[in-house]
Amino acid sequence: MLARENSASGLRRDARVTGLLFASTTSMIGSGWLFGAFHAAKIAGPLSLWSWVVGAVIVMLIALCFAELAALFPRSGAMVHMSHATHGDAVGRLWGWMLVLAYVAVPPVEAEAIVTYANNYLPYFLQPNSGGMLSTEGFLTCTVLLGVFAMLNLIAVRKLLYVNSAITWWKIAVPLTTVVALAVAGAQIHWPAGASVWNMDRTGYSVDGIVLALPTAGIVFSYLGFRTAIDLGGESANPGRNIPLAVIGSVVLSAAVYVLLQLGFLLALHPADLARGWSRMAFAGDAGPFAALAASLGMGWLATALYLDAYVSPGGTGLMYVTGGSRILFAVGELGTGPRRLTMLNSAQVPWVSVLVMWFGGALFLLPFPAWHKMVDYITSITVLTYGLGPIALLILRDRQPQLKRDFRLRGAHVVAPLAFIASNWIVYWTGYRTNSLLFMLVAAGFAVHAAWYHLIAGKPAAEFGWKHTSWLLAWFGGMWILSALSNVDGGNGTLGLWPGVASVALWSLVVIALARRCALPAAAIDREILRLQSTL
Repeated sequence: MLARENSASGLRRDARVTGLLFASTTSMIGSGWLFGAFHAAKIAGPLSLWSWVVGAVIVMLIALCFAELAALFPRSGAMVHMSHATHGDAVGRLWGWMLVLAYVAVPPVEAEAIVTYANNYLPYFLQPNSGGMLSTEGFLTCTVLLGVFAMLNLIAVRKLLYVNSAITWWKIAVPLTTVVALAVAGAQIHWPAGASVWNMDRTGYSVDGIVLALPTAGIVFSYLGFRTAIDLGGESANPGRNIPLAVIGSVVLSAAVYVLLQLGFLLALHPADLARGWSRMAFAGDAGPFAALAASLGMGWLATALYLDAYVSPGGTGLMYVTGGSRILFAVGELGTGPRRLTMLNSAQVPWVSVLVMWFGGALFLLPFPAWHKMVDYITSITVLTYGLGPIALLILRDRQPQLKRDFRLRGAHVVAPLAFIASNWIVYWTGYRTNSLLFMLVAAGFAVHAAWYHLIAGKPAAEFGWKHTSWLLAWFGGMWILSALSNVDGGNGTLGLWPGVASVALWSLVVIALARRCALPAAAIDREILRLQSTL
């Protein structure tokens, strides 16, 4: 039976802490580990190790804020609920649109990673000499893979998490095996006594590369999956304990894996690979860097395992993002900011209409971003932008609802939250002007459509729209777009150098926080909003 509409109470509460931990971990260890080390090394050389550490610290700051919020809003699609709590429905509707834009793009990027690796031995999926652009066959194959992710999502969440747990063990074992094998073989074969990868092309990298690699090389993108545990909060038996453990634990576990992978990659490089410098590093199999390195070191068995993992790791991540995205759509329908049909459940109590929307929307995203690295920049920027609301919501709820029972209470929140907001804006800034221009145009289009519907079609009074509570968003997004235009990153005019830009973004972030706090709902209205949101449980 499919045509059954229900609220969050109809979803099973079968997700345990291990299932949530592995759901977030498998969302983080996906295509990023197959490509991230290669691209990071080209930008930052051996300092790319620090890029992964800095990325982990930034994402951990954000994750800590969401750990407290998720325990306050333990429901499926919780990030949608959070966005309504402090600034009302207008901000909630816009955030729902932004979250959909962030989630729907990840499954197709994971499908692209699968066909990009497969193109090394089945050269039909990418256009020749196109920088990784999909061919017609590649596009169709990615669409089919998205359909497989969707079909698997139609089973009960507990069964899905069992499947995902098995995938996650594989996704941890293969990278760690790769680290050890590449490091040992590289040290024995490539580097004679006294030689060091840290001494090669020392003028080809700088400290600036540490931060520039964060969005461009897919480093922050690789860490963003911690939110899956939050998305499944309404399906956890003990969310107040399980969600914070899963969120924080997944970031720590994934960071350890990624830092070790970068180290293994660096140690496996041959001096000849760096003959033209770090930025022009190349070897056979750029579409599958780790597999190419393993083959060059004579480890055919490892290369085979990596080509197999190129299906498993991105596939597992794509699978879980369809899960998380469908719960975001479910929450959008549940709160009345989208069609109620999005809440329709099948016999396994899965929001099947939302799952199908994720499949269809993912296929559409293959069209404007038909290459892995092109989509990663967009996903990083839109996702980190959606995360920016979390630290602000945490500060406002601490100030105006101190009496709320908090199963997880973040220590030093009034320091951690501003740092997290500043860091999230740095990532958006470093993504670059061209990507951010597209991002802000999509956000503006969604807001304009909603405003037009509200005022012209629904004929609702302007006083109820909530303009007072949304005005700070115009300042935030407009300011970030202007700073991006002044940057020296990806199409900016170069007025701001790297570090002046960093300082400017930090200062602007503090201004936005002050504006957001002034535009928040009064305490009594927040209390009513939280009671309304709790009724969806």
